[in-house]
Amino acid sequence: MPETTLQVTQGCFQILRFPSAKNEKLQAWDAADEYLLQDVAEKLDVNDQPSVLILNDSFGALAVALSAYKPSVVSDSFISQAATRKNLALNHIAIDSVSLFDSLVLPQDKFDFILIKAPKTLAFLEDMLIRLQDNLTLNTQVIVAGMVKNLSASVWQMMVRYIGATRPSKAVKKARLIYAQVAKDRIVPVNPYPVCYPLENSRYQICNHANIFSHKSLDIGTRFFLEHLPQDDKYQQVVDLGCGNGVVGLILSEKNPNAQLHFVDESFMAVASAKANFKQAVTTINASFQVGDALTGFDDKSMDLILCNPPFHQQNTIGGHIALRMFEQSQKVLKPDGELWVIGNRHLGYHVSLKKFFSKVEVLVSNAKFVIIKATNL
Repeated sequence: MPETTLQVTQGCFQILRFPSAKNEKLQAWDAADEYLLQDVAEKLDVNDQPSVLILNDSFGALAVALSAYKPSVVSDSFISQAATRKNLALNHIAIDSVSLFDSLVLPQDKFDFILIKAPKTLAFLEDMLIRLQDNLTLNTQVIVAGMVKNLSASVWQMMVRYIGATRPSKAVKKARLIYAQVAKDRIVPVNPYPVCYPLENSRYQICNHANIFSHKSLDIGTRFFLEHLPQDDKYQQVVDLGCGNGVVGLILSEKNPNAQLHFVDESFMAVASAKANFKQAVTTINASFQVGDALTGFDDKSMDLILCNPPFHQQNTIGGHIALRMFEQSQKVLKPDGELWVIGNRHLGYHVSLKKFFSKVEVLVSNAKFVIIKATNL
């Protein structure tokens, strides 16, 4: 069983991952969280009422431990925000002790401390650093925390470029902090995000916010999926699950113009990208867009078709737990004759996982790298 009690200078807190899973094996924080909390404990004085901004807190460990300072917390993840609320409640801390912001609308205040947990996507870090310029003063202390393996040279270069000179901490438990001094003469370029490109073999222009996988071009897995999407009037209610920029649902709607599309993702930037791309491409809007926890909130036996390219990581943690949750929920949400279409790398073995929930699992098409699988309960 993973440790659930976070013991740091700020106190002792119960911190759980979200969504909860049976036989959970993963911890809700890492050594970089602990290191950062230890470091700022010596710098923050609640009597001085310092203003604190936290960026990219995974499951709320930083927000909960620093709740006495009433921090603002920015995240692109619905899951992160839900976890933060649940962990605040678990520790009997008022929800309004923390101000939650999604990645699209940032707080307007100046901050004494900006604490950044290094994100998986460098483009997301770049976008945030550019957009956080109005939150900086020359005295703002900017600290990036991460496991050493996640602090690439590009992270350091971005901090120097957009904030100022940096210096490292020593490494502790394979974690490190980067301290950045705000430079008076820094020159920040125009934000390049969202990034737009013409979608090959179509009339569409696709625009992606920074935290989209393969934000500069169409990735090869999605390209393969687009080539084999179904066309049939029986698909009336369709979900693009984990929709990303929404291109899969967009092309599906082109093939099936009478279908009602539902775009779902836990990333605020993903759903915003999908919504913008769909509305730009389709004059008659017949779609809904939802930031949420997979298919939570969908009625049982309500969908004809679910399209899914499951993520195999959550933050910097790699694993199949998200895919399994998507498959299990899909089985409940599909109509008795409904279909789940899944694309994935061949080595991920999704056909084995799908057999835990569906009576019929068949490979529709494959190539050297990817496989498209249809799962039904017929």
